[in-house]
Amino acid sequence: MAGSSLVLSDDSLLSRIDQRLYRLERIFALISGLAVFSLMILAVISVSGRNFFNQPLPGYVDWIEQAMPLIAFMGISFTQRDGGHIRMDMVVGALKGRTLYLVEFITTLAIFLLMVLLVWGTWSHFDRSFDFGAPMWSRDSSMDIALPIWPAKLMAPLAFGLLAIRLALQLVAYARAFLTNVENPIAVPLIADAATQAAMEAEQVSGNEK
Repeated sequence: MAGSSLVLSDDSLLSRIDQRLYRLERIFALISGLAVFSLMILAVISVSGRNFFNQPLPGYVDWIEQAMPLIAFMGISFTQRDGGHIRMDMVVGALKGRTLYLVEFITTLAIFLLMVLLVWGTWSHFDRSFDFGAPMWSRDSSMDIALPIWPAKLMAPLAFGLLAIRLALQLVAYARAFLTNVENPIAVPLIADAATQAAMEAEQVSGNEK
């Protein structure tokens, strides 16, 4: 059956891998949401300290810099799995069958290759910052309260690596769909029309109210 994201599942190995990877992606997305919530709390503390005690939160900008990778990167694989990234649905939606699967495979492959390069580049960036022999294992730190930078730099290759795994799984799914010409492939986001999207949103809202 399709979930609210129109990603079909069955009892195949590919679908089981998809479901397990999706659990990890949800954890990453939750961490991203908690980072946003934490910044809201820090903003309240900093503004309250400035207004009532004439003393804002020390290192507020430093903490924002640390949280930015969490907010920007940790949810991208989750969004990719559910088909939430910006795409040309009007063009892709006009394609059917093997033509659609081939186009999806080619575009997904291009993104996968880009992500592999980004994982390599961001890991090198992290490696230049991390040092077991340095204080707090860091060769660099933030400007105000000297927070180590390497934890924030590590978030990028972790998030991009998870996205690369998701893209590799989708490549297998699209290749399988192309070879079998199945009508409804599993483990990839399917395009829904406006009526279907409205029905799914209504079902999700009603489910949350129970």
